[in-house]
Amino acid sequence: MPRIKNNSVREIFLVTLAAIVLLASNVFFVTISKVHLRSGQDLSGYANSANYVHEINKALRGNIYDRNGSVIAQDSRTYNIICILDPNRPAVEGTIAHVADKEGTAEILSKVLRMDYDKILDYLNQDVYQTELGYGGRKLSKAVKDEIESYDLPGIEFTDSVQRIYPMGQFASNLIGYAQSDDTGSTTGRMGIELYLDPYLSGTDGSRTYQADEYGYVLPGMKEEVISARNGNHVYLTLDAGIQESLEEGMKTTMGLYQTQRVWGGAMEIATGKVIAWGQSPSFDPNTLENITDYTNTGAQMAYEPGSTMKSFVWAATINENRYDETMVTDGNQFCFNGDEYNNPVRTYSTDNIGCIYNAGEKQYGMVDLDHGMIYSLNTVAATLENELITPDIYLAYLKKFGFFSNVDTDGLPESSGLLNFTYAYDKMNLSFGQGSTATMLQLFQAYSAIFSDGTMVKPYFVESVRDSYDNSIIYQAETTVKGNPITEETARHMQRIMYRVINDEDGTAKWYRIPECDMIAKTGTSEVAINGSYENARTITSVMCAMPADNPQVLAYYAFEADNAKDSHYYVDAQKNFFRKIAVTYGFAEGSSTSPQPETPAETVELSEMPSLINHSIDYAQRKLSAAGASVYVLGEGQSVIRQYPQPLETLATGQRVFLLTDTQSFLMPDLTGWTRKDVAGLWDATGFGFQLSGTGKVVSQSIPPGTAVTKGTEIRVVFE
Repeated sequence: MPRIKNNSVREIFLVTLAAIVLLASNVFFVTISKVHLRSGQDLSGYANSANYVHEINKALRGNIYDRNGSVIAQDSRTYNIICILDPNRPAVEGTIAHVADKEGTAEILSKVLRMDYDKILDYLNQDVYQTELGYGGRKLSKAVKDEIESYDLPGIEFTDSVQRIYPMGQFASNLIGYAQSDDTGSTTGRMGIELYLDPYLSGTDGSRTYQADEYGYVLPGMKEEVISARNGNHVYLTLDAGIQESLEEGMKTTMGLYQTQRVWGGAMEIATGKVIAWGQSPSFDPNTLENITDYTNTGAQMAYEPGSTMKSFVWAATINENRYDETMVTDGNQFCFNGDEYNNPVRTYSTDNIGCIYNAGEKQYGMVDLDHGMIYSLNTVAATLENELITPDIYLAYLKKFGFFSNVDTDGLPESSGLLNFTYAYDKMNLSFGQGSTATMLQLFQAYSAIFSDGTMVKPYFVESVRDSYDNSIIYQAETTVKGNPITEETARHMQRIMYRVINDEDGTAKWYRIPECDMIAKTGTSEVAINGSYENARTITSVMCAMPADNPQVLAYYAFEADNAKDSHYYVDAQKNFFRKIAVTYGFAEGSSTSPQPETPAETVELSEMPSLINHSIDYAQRKLSAAGASVYVLGEGQSVIRQYPQPLETLATGQRVFLLTDTQSFLMPDLTGWTRKDVAGLWDATGFGFQLSGTGKVVSQSIPPGTAVTKGTEIRVVFE
C-alpha cells in the first residue's frame, strides 16, 4: 500500500480547518447579526422566535376482520385543508408561505374539491391568520391530498386525523365493542374485543421534532428528527359475515313479531369450537354510539333459566350411567313429591305432598316411554330420570362435567358463571327441566359440543388469529381446546338419535324448525322468567338448539328470545329457519346430506375463489379476470384504470358477490341499493371512501341519493335498512 506524502497531509488539514472556521464564523455571524453570511438573507424573524416543535404521527389501529377477510373495524386516516392567509408569515429563500394568489388558489381547489369557486374565495378573503374550507375541505382522502400538493400552492397545508369506522354497522356489536379517541387523539378500545385485544390492536405513535418560527415554518438547514409510527396488528375473528348478517336480520324480525324484550343467538363449529355467528338485539351501531341501552354481551354475561334445552343433559347423564331403558314407560301426567332427609325429591301419589311438577300447559300424556319424554319435552319424565333412575347429586356432577356453573374462560371475555340453586327439593326438581338455576349461551355452546359430537367437549372461541399488519406474519394463532369427555361416544350417538326424532317426528316439539337443505337434530326450550322473585305473570324465554346435518353434525346453532306473551312461539319461526338455512348453504350441507329432503326451491350453488389484484389494470382486464368467478361487477367513476378495489386482493370471492372497482376518487354514479345488505353497502363504502350514514338492519329500503345520480366528494349518503 503506497504512503501518503507529508505535504498532502498538510493540504488536507488546512482545507478542513478552513471549512470549520468558515462554518463557525457563519454560525457566530448569524447568532450576532441574525443575517445569513452566505446569502445575506435576514433571519431575524426566525432567530427571535425560534422554538422546537414536537409533532405526533398517530399510528393506525389494527383492523378487525371476519373469517373471510371482510372488514369489521378499521381506522381511516383523513386530511383537512389549512389555508395560511397572514402575509406577515416570512418567506424562505424567496418562496412565500401564505396564500397570495387567492383567485388562482380558489380556482384550483374548486376543481379538485368540486366546491363552489366563490365559496372558497370567501374563505380565502377573511382577515384571519388561517382558515379551513368547511365540510368540503375536511376528511379528504390521501389521493385528494396528493393531487392538491402536486400544484405546490403556497400557504396550503394539511392536518390529519384518524377515525375508527365500522363498515358493517350493527354487527355483533356487543361482542366487537368499539374504540374511541381519547384526549390525546389516540384511539383506544372501550368495550368488547376492541377493549380486550387493545394491546394487540394499538400501534405505537411516531413523532417529528424540528425547529420552527412563530408561524410554524421550518427553519432552513436545521436538524429534524423523525420516528416512524408503528401501526397495530390485525385481528381475524371466527365470525362469518354472511351468516352473522342472517342472524342480525332474523333477530330484527323476531323483535317486531313478538314485541320482545331481547333476542340472542349464534352458531359454532362443533369439532373446532369456532363461533361463526354471535349476536343480540337490541344492540347498537358503533359508528354513532347512539341509543346504547345495554353494554352487556348477552351470550356470555347474561345467565338465565334456559328451560327445556337443559333436559338433554339429564337424558345424557342417565344414558351414560347405563340406567336408561328405551322400553320403560313412566307417568307422563304429573310428578308429585316430598323431600327425604337429604332434601331429595321422592315421588308420591298422596295428596300430602310439598308440590307437583306438570308439563307445559299441564297437558297429560298418560304412560309414555323415555324417548317420547324427550320428543314431547315432558317435565314429568325429566323428573323421573333425575330422581328415580339416577339421583340429583349424580345429575349435578354431570352438569359440572359439562361446564355449567363455571366460567368458560375464552378470549378474555367477561362472563357470568351462572347460579346454582341446589338446597331444597324444589331446587333439585327444577334443575331437571332448566328452571331455578341459570346458565349462559356460551356454556350451552360448550356443553352441547359433546352431545353433538363423539362425546368430546370443546371450548368456544372467537379470535382466530392476530397478524402483523406489515408482513401478515402470525403473532397469535388459536387452536381447538378440548375441555373433556363428559359422556361416551355411544351416549352421544344415542342422544343424537333421540334428538333426530324431536325435529323429524310429526309430534316432535321442534318439527316447525325443519329446513329443506338438510336434516337436523334439535331440542326446544320454553322457560319462565321470574319477575321480582315470582313466576306469576312471568315472561317466557323461547329457544331452540339444533345441529346439522343430522347424520354428521358439524355446526350447532342456537336462537332464543324473551317476550311477555309468546303464544305459538315455536310455530312462527321463519327468522330462525332462514338463519339455519344460511348456515346449511354456506357449508354446503344441502349437497352432502344423503337424508336431505328435496328443497322447495333450488339451492343456491356458491363457489369460492380468490380475489385477484386489479389495481392499475384497465377495466377491460379487470372484467375479464372477474367473469369466471361469476361476480357482480360495479365500475365507479369514468377513469380507465382501477385505483381501488373491493374485496381486497387474496380475499375470498363468492359467486354472485358484489365487486367494486373505483376509477375516480372524486365522483361516481350512485347504484340502486335496494335490497342490498349491510355487507354490500360496506363494500361500496370501503371502495369509494365517501361518507355513508347507515341506519337500521336488514336490507336497504331507501337511499338519500337516487340511483344514477353523480355523487361528488363530500356528499353525505344516507342509507336506511329494514
